[in-house]
Amino acid sequence: MSSGDYPRMGEKSDSYSTRVGERLRSVRRQKRISLQDVEAQSSHEFKASVLGAYERGERAISLPRLSRLALFYEVPVAEMLPRGSDNVPDLGTGEDVRITIDLVRLQALPGAEAAVLSRFMSMIQSQRRDTADNNLAVRKDDLKTIACIINTNIDTVGARLRELGVRIEV
Repeated sequence: MSSGDYPRMGEKSDSYSTRVGERLRSVRRQKRISLQDVEAQSSHEFKASVLGAYERGERAISLPRLSRLALFYEVPVAEMLPRGSDNVPDLGTGEDVRITIDLVRLQALPGAEAAVLSRFMSMIQSQRRDTADNNLAVRKDDLKTIACIINTNIDTVGARLRELGVRIEV
């Protein structure tokens, strides 16, 4: 993997897994709960030993699991991902950062990937208190999470959204 590639789900990237783990540990500690507390409060959905392995970067966390953990911690999924990653290039020089998503078309797409992306878009709308429109302009920071959700890299996220038929050209 070159330094400009964004790791795909399922791909082994020790440094990226370590950075994700550091974020998971940071969020948990900000909530002031132990690994054992997470296990107990989640009714054993998140085992302390497995969560510890995620936090140490020894085990990769799937996006659906990351999403459920974010819900448990009551934080956005993006909060669980590394910030300022060396693996994420500056989009200012690459593809146009202004990407607008057609939320109606997105909701009509089948599959788990589309469902997770739709939930992420709903979360963004809710945070912005922007529920009146059927389109949503995503920000540069949102693209890292979107790339992860749709299993592509940050350089091709716009093209992938276009292939899915949900990107609106502006």
